[in-house]
Amino acid sequence: MDERRDERMDGRRDERMDVFTDLLSPPMYVVTAVTEDGQRAGCLVGFASQCSLQPVRFAVWLSKANHTYRLALKARTLVVHLLPRHRHDLAERFGSLCSAEADKFAGLKWHEGPGGTVVLDDALAWFAGRVHDRVDGGDHVAFFLDPIAVHADGAGGRAPLSLHDASDIAAGHPA
Repeated sequence: MDERRDERMDGRRDERMDVFTDLLSPPMYVVTAVTEDGQRAGCLVGFASQCSLQPVRFAVWLSKANHTYRLALKARTLVVHLLPRHRHDLAERFGSLCSAEADKFAGLKWHEGPGGTVVLDDALAWFAGRVHDRVDGGDHVAFFLDPIAVHADGAGGRAPLSLHDASDIAAGHPA
């Protein structure tokens, strides 16, 4: 057996993994959360994916260092937004500002969604998902969502903002 194939990274950063992940350019998402007492937050997210077909389920990973994460722990429903490629400004707002220090929603067009959630009007598509479960993955926690409302009208053929499109955005806090 080739020992190189069985090398363990043991949680350490490895340049080979950086090369692998640099080849990826998944969509970027804005996740919004609202607590029962009306606190709201949102953040730019790069770790997310559908994770089950039956039942349909989607996982979104939030950084533990993020204010949105702390509010999401109290929220019953989150909204996951795909941004159109030309809305780098929205990605920058939700990726570089901290919700604890700035109202990221000020001046934006949004409306109330299912369960009092915040839905960005300029999103390419969005869905609201009820929090089914959470799993700690290290510096991020996966929120498993059961979709309860979806809006994707007019999104056909339009490209979402990707990781490479947003690679110049300086994070509002360390991961």
